[in-house]
Amino acid sequence: MIHLDDAERRARLARRHAVAPGSRVGSVEAAADAMVCLHATDPAGLYLSAWARTDGFAVADLDRALYEDRTLVKHLAMRRTLFAVTRELLPVAQAASSNRVAGVERRRLEKEVREAGLADDAERWFDEVCAAAVAGLAEGPLTAAQLRDRVPALEGSIAYGHGKSWAGSFAVVSRVMTCLQASGTVVRAGNLGSWTSSRPTWALASDWLGDPIAPVPEDVARAQLVRRWLRRFGPGTTLDVKWWLGSTLGAVRQALHDVGAVEVSLDGARSGWVLPDDVEPVGPVEPWVALLPGLDPTTMGWFERDWYLGPHRAQLFDSVGNGGATAWVDGRIVGGWAATAGVVEVVLLEEVGADARAALEAEADRLTGWLTGQPVVPRFPAPLVRPVSRPRRSPAG
Repeated sequence: MIHLDDAERRARLARRHAVAPGSRVGSVEAAADAMVCLHATDPAGLYLSAWARTDGFAVADLDRALYEDRTLVKHLAMRRTLFAVTRELLPVAQAASSNRVAGVERRRLEKEVREAGLADDAERWFDEVCAAAVAGLAEGPLTAAQLRDRVPALEGSIAYGHGKSWAGSFAVVSRVMTCLQASGTVVRAGNLGSWTSSRPTWALASDWLGDPIAPVPEDVARAQLVRRWLRRFGPGTTLDVKWWLGSTLGAVRQALHDVGAVEVSLDGARSGWVLPDDVEPVGPVEPWVALLPGLDPTTMGWFERDWYLGPHRAQLFDSVGNGGATAWVDGRIVGGWAATAGVVEVVLLEEVGADARAALEAEADRLTGWLTGQPVVPRFPAPLVRPVSRPRRSPAG
């Protein structure tokens, strides 16, 4: 069995994820393609992921792709996560992942509607409110609040966790829009907030894209998505693929078979998968550093992360697995960063040497210059920087 060690995996990451300076790309569409798709749950993180990979990136470049040319679409897909996907990939993601998410979300909402006593026939209620929401969007994009005002069936909220410390309520309209988004019926058509915030408007997918999302057989779509993932992230373990795809083990094994994936050995007595034409090593790369935002698709790309995360999981991931802003040296995470006042400060978790430290300082200055004073408040801050008001650039232990 061919062996691909951690150094080879880090070299592939540098080249294929467009994070090493010599491997950056020229457009936001190419940046999304380099990662299969970009994470979009954190509004600012999406732009910062594009900045890290695109030469000469400006906020207007991503706004153009999302809201003018519509070459990228924000869509709920793998693991019920919001991604920015290319138009080419959208039907594949819909069939391979989003339809599954839509089914889970529908059953969940119907269960909550029954438990809240909102309707005796939850299935009929769901069909009726979705039809009403679609009719309400027929004349053009609206915010969820505007849609709720036009469609009385979408008013109200449902309480959860009665008597618990985490009790609260959710607006009916927000959950209906989640279901319609996952099913491919509606898409996010705009953002009334700045690039660091999220105030989406919604439109019918057929109106915004010009046509409904084309159907693709689920097994065909899953194989296409796994092939793309292996091309960008391979080698990866079976658990890596299963986690990223948000699918079942059986479905992942079938997809690996369908693409002819080749098993290789990895460091740590593990095995992983690559495409059949991708077994040869790519070789070393020049030294490089990068500053990636929270939930960046490189940080979140694998389930088994020791080969690039090392012992820093507790400092950089929260209790439910959200990765924070990270500092990278030669394919390894070595610390985190924050820019709460628009000035980027790096917090190192290990000694990296004078050259790497200087390179990280330069990258922090480059990002500070690009931010022009704009503070960045991550949706899921890393434990490392959450309690730090002015992070330090020296090793943090």
